Amino acid sequence: MTDESTRALAAALPAPRRGSTVGGELRALAVAAVLRDGQTVAAAARRFGLGKTTVLNSVQRFRERGHLRPDPRGRKPSRIEPERERIFRILAEQPDISITGLRNALAAEGAVFAISTVRAFLRRHGLHPETRYARSRGKQDSGR
Repeated sequence: MTDESTRALAAALPAPRRGSTVGGELRALAVAAVLRDGQTVAAAARRFGLGKTTVLNSVQRFRERGHLRPDPRGRKPSRIEPERERIFRILAEQPDISITGLRNALAAEGAVFAISTVRAFLRRHGLHPETRYARSRGKQDSGR
């Protein structure tokens, strides 16, 4: 791709808003222009309509990691997950236990969690309290 055709393609793109996310393809083109074509960071930033800092950070990331994939995003791991086997043991021993009862049983064994944490764990593992209770009584799911 020639410099002229690249400029034409870049000109056809809408100008990125300040603070907006830059697509991976555009970021890769800018990094390639710096590393492969020998352009300066400032020239590549102008060429692709990006900020200098964006191009500089992308080049540094590529040099350090060998790729431009973004860092994983999302929530931190739950504190209750390491207690999974303990929770399942308690549920097997006491199938009719309430969420509060489960939380208290965990606390008695030294694992203290909020009720909301216990409830979220049960939901995440398909163990909705209402469903568990209905099944243990041999009834249909109440649909709550």
